[in-house]
Amino acid sequence: MGRDQSFEALLDEHGSMLRRIASAYEAGRERRHELEQDILLAVWRAMPRYRGEAPVRAFIARVAHNRAVTHVAREAAEPRRQPLDEETPSAAPTPHDDLEARDLQDRLTVAVRALPLSLRQPALLTLEGFTPAEIAPMLGLNANTVSIRLTRAKAALRDALNPQDHP
Repeated sequence: MGRDQSFEALLDEHGSMLRRIASAYEAGRERRHELEQDILLAVWRAMPRYRGEAPVRAFIARVAHNRAVTHVAREAAEPRRQPLDEETPSAAPTPHDDLEARDLQDRLTVAVRALPLSLRQPALLTLEGFTPAEIAPMLGLNANTVSIRLTRAKAALRDALNPQDHP
């Protein structure tokens, strides 16, 4: 299998995760698409350095987050807190369920975007199914630090999603 075919197979398997990562960093459709393209290029360039020390999913998630952080750092002077556009996919079976799921997804995305980068990264990786032990080497931290950051991120997200619970 050639490099192009290998990369296509990689995108088939992990492309939705990469799109979710980009979506967590950019709200606007054009800028999100630009970030997605930057992430794909970064993953393409990084794959020859993959040596199998971690699962490929963890490797490409780390590359994607690093690229997104660089993107955010460049754009830090102009905060973006817009809800996701209506093209965000939902697996809800009914229109009402779809609307509720989309509203929750929008609120979660906005809340995650509002987290400081030190909390956003472990939160996003946890939402992608990674454990603190898997996240730690991806971010160059120890698992205890990741767990502490996750606790803080969860508290901040809970407050953002349920403001009426906290007077």
